[in-house]
Amino acid sequence: MEGRFVQDSVSEYSELALPNDANLFGNLLGGKIMHIVDLAGAIAAMKHCRNPVVTASVDHMDFIHPVRIGQLLRFRASVNRAFRTSMEVGVKVWVEDLRTGAEKHVSSAFLTFVSIDATGAGVPVPPIIPQTEEEKRRYEQAGERREYRLALRRR
Repeated sequence: MEGRFVQDSVSEYSELALPNDANLFGNLLGGKIMHIVDLAGAIAAMKHCRNPVVTASVDHMDFIHPVRIGQLLRFRASVNRAFRTSMEVGVKVWVEDLRTGAEKHVSSAFLTFVSIDATGAGVPVPPIIPQTEEEKRRYEQAGERREYRLALRRR
């Protein structure tokens, strides 16, 4: 199976923080951000394997800065590494204050997606081809994170 470049899997998504997704303090709910992280990650995974995917895991996620109503959320996802039927996707989230232009990093997450067929069985995915130094670093670190995940599963 022929490999595909990381840049070909990139998924970018933006959404305005609206009141119906906020708590009583005017901050966007973390669950809303997690939902969009999952969507952005799934799009990147599907762009890579060109099959339906399901979420197998989401690594630890911290919320570094709150997102206020009226601010713009930006999500960027790409495949870090492909394994046999699964892929690790990295998603980074920023918030932009549209009045001032100030941007802050909100959160980052690593998700594992599995490529499936119509019956739900796993389907092999193409290898990923990292080109830049950053892509190569993320590729290597994805392998380390996978070993850690597998070790936790064996416990």
